[in-house]
Order: sequence, then structure tokens, then C-alpha cells
Amino acid sequence: MQGEGALITNDSRFQEPRHTFDGRQVETRAGKPFPTGLPRPFEGASGTPGTDLGSLGERVWLVLGGGGLKGLAHIGAWRALGEAGVRVSGIVGTSIGGLVGALVACGVGWKEMRRLARALRRTDIVRINRRAILLNGIRQASVFRGDALREYYQGLLPDAGWDALTLPLLVNAVDLATGKSEWFGTGARTDVSLVDALYASSALPVLYPPAILGGRAFVDGGTEHPMGLLRATAEGATGILGIDVGAGELGDAERILEQGMIAVHQRIFSIMTYRRRRDLVGHWTGPPLLLVRPRLDGFGTFDFEHTEYFVEEGYRATSLALGPGNGRPAAP
Repeated sequence: MQGEGALITNDSRFQEPRHTFDGRQVETRAGKPFPTGLPRPFEGASGTPGTDLGSLGERVWLVLGGGGLKGLAHIGAWRALGEAGVRVSGIVGTSIGGLVGALVACGVGWKEMRRLARALRRTDIVRINRRAILLNGIRQASVFRGDALREYYQGLLPDAGWDALTLPLLVNAVDLATGKSEWFGTGARTDVSLVDALYASSALPVLYPPAILGGRAFVDGGTEHPMGLLRATAEGATGILGIDVGAGELGDAERILEQGMIAVHQRIFSIMTYRRRRDLVGHWTGPPLLLVRPRLDGFGTFDFEHTEYFVEEGYRATSLALGPGNGRPAAP
């Protein structure tokens, strides 16, 4: 039994690298295989993988981090938790973690979520703001239009919004003026729609326009809390299951420069959120934490070519974290 402040970490990069998916080698869009031999993502993390889930206690909260399309790994993670018989008391989600968390909390099963992930196309959520590429376009709020992402969320979620939740759900966004997080959901703000809250939580700066809610502008929740571990603790969690799908420590500078200033901006945002996650986990003093980090380094925020891999990798990494020490075999 792990005591107060214990951390159980399962970074799948600690395992022998496997770069195949359905018999095919999986490469990054730059044509390079997954990075191997990288340093631990959170220096100072302690504990061992596979510790009994009983160490998490009776009120287990699930924390789903942000990471663009890599967050589809949360779907596979939810499948693994279901197969292991893990029951969660509530969900804290950031950005795409908020979206998947909302679908889970609304009772959508992993098979349906996987179907939705397979059907996702770039045009569903990416529409260029043409004013941004015209003269003086640098004064525009974003490169992409926000209506595409809003409409996509609207099509996924039930009309009943917050009232459709069967589990407590909390998602965060950051006030552009104050720099502080605002929480939406169970026990927090529900005066805005579920769709608006999720859009605000995933409004990546520069890429999507801020959400205007009650006269205030909000941007992606990962700006301050890329992993909502502290909020889960405040909700009375006796243990936390965290799924971290954010970018790792290292990036491919050559590839980033080839893609231009938006890619540079995204890399800077990734560096910032990586360090926030590293510092949070490295100095963790809260309830026992089982942290799962699927092998997703080398993939981009909008990597539509590997969506099915993301789902399967989330399943593999979470299954590995839950077994065999938790009474079930690790996934192949």
C-alpha cells in the first residue's frame, strides 16, 4: 500500500521499443521512427509500475491531459480501465481530455468513441481563417476559424449538455486577462453550455480564437493546468489515475523550422506545458498517483494520419500500467 504522496509511474518509453501497429512500422510524419532512449519525462518521479490499484483507495478520479489529436489515446485508456473493472468517482479533463471526459461522463462507450475517432477528418475541425492570410492578417485572433471546432463538438454531445452527465466532470480554461484557470462542470460553473466550456478548454492560442463567455476571453486550459491533478485532489480523490498525452521534452528542430512560425509557436507551447507537468509530478505530495504516459512523442497536434494508432497506444500503455500486478495480463 502506497502512502500519502506516493507516485506510481508508468512511462511506456521505459519498455523495449515496439514501433509496429497492425504489422506495419509506425513512423512520424517526418518519416522518422519513435525516439528511443530519451530521458524520463518527469525527473524525480518515484515508485514502480504495476502497484495494486487498491493503493488508490475508494474515490479514484481520472485526470485526462491535453495533447491535440494524441488525446484520442484517452479512448483506449478508457477501454483498458473498463476491462480491468476500474470504477472512477469523477473526471477532470483539459482540452481534448475534457472532450473525451465529457463523452465518457455522458455514457458514450469506447467502441462508439473509437468509431468517431476513425471517422474524424481534417476538415471537421480545421478551417482556415482566410482573413489571417490577407494583408494585416497578423491582427486576426487566430489562424483557424472557431466555428468548425464548435460545430464538431455540438454534433458529438447530447443536447441536454451538463444534465446528461452520469459522472462528475470538471474542465478548465484560462482567462486571457487574468491568466487564471476557470473551472466548468460539477460543483463549478455551469452557466455556459457544455459545448462552450469544452471549446474554451481547447482553444489553442493562435490556432483557434478565444472563447468569449460572459464578456471574458478564455483560451486552452493547458496554458496553466495541462494535467488537472490538483483539482482532482481538491475534489477529495483518494487516488488519481492520470493519462498524460502531452509532448515530451525533446522536439525535432529541423522539422519544426520547415513547418514555419505556427509550428515554432506550438513547440514553445509544448515546452511550457511539458515543464509544468514535469514540475507538478516531480514534486507531487498529493494522494497516490498512477501516471500513464503512452508512447506518443514525435507526433503532432494535428496528426490525422495516426488517429487509430493513438487509440490503440492508449489502450496498450494503460493495460500495461494496470497489469499484471493488478490481476490482469499486460496487453500484447
